[in-house]
Amino acid sequence: MKKPLSDFKIGEKGKITSVAGEGRIRRRLFDMGVTPGAEVVMRKKAPLGDPIEVTLRGYELTLRKTEAACVEAELL
Repeated sequence: MKKPLSDFKIGEKGKITSVAGEGRIRRRLFDMGVTPGAEVVMRKKAPLGDPIEVTLRGYELTLRKTEAACVEAELL
């Protein structure tokens, strides 16, 4: 089942399938290691859902909800 990273629940794991977004946002995500094929785990969400913290490629990464909505992942 594919869904945006922003819709993941705490503890869910997935594999990134695609990264959307406009030039600057997409480039920033790629620079941070958010690329298709990478495994991601949802670690924390702020009380209002923004920002979120994920584990990706062995490190903790904090993303805004709008950035996470550009990342589509398949649940593992």
